[in-house]
Amino acid sequence: MRIVTRTAWLLLFLLLLAFAAKNTEPVTLRFYFELGWQIPLVLLLLAFFAAGAAFGLIAALGTLLRQRREILRLRREARSTAQAQEARRAQEARRAQEAPPAAAEG
Repeated sequence: MRIVTRTAWLLLFLLLLAFAAKNTEPVTLRFYFELGWQIPLVLLLLAFFAAGAAFGLIAALGTLLRQRREILRLRREARSTAQAQEARRAQEARRAQEAPPAAAEG
């Protein structure tokens, strides 16, 4: 399985390398006030891809943190429930030991 994964990564890398090699022409990114920036197309695409990935991670961060807080709360709740059940069992065991045996009728 490791060989298949590494082969897939290698193919993806070679595909992206070929894409980068074919898109090295400089493009002008124009801003307001007659500002412009000349950069190779592949770097511009990479920058926008990275920015999109970063915005996506930031957008998912709130949900991730909320889920982690909920998991911690549920673990604490499960732990306290387990402790309460254990205490209840121990109390019932003590009561059973302390209770005198029932007298036989006869």
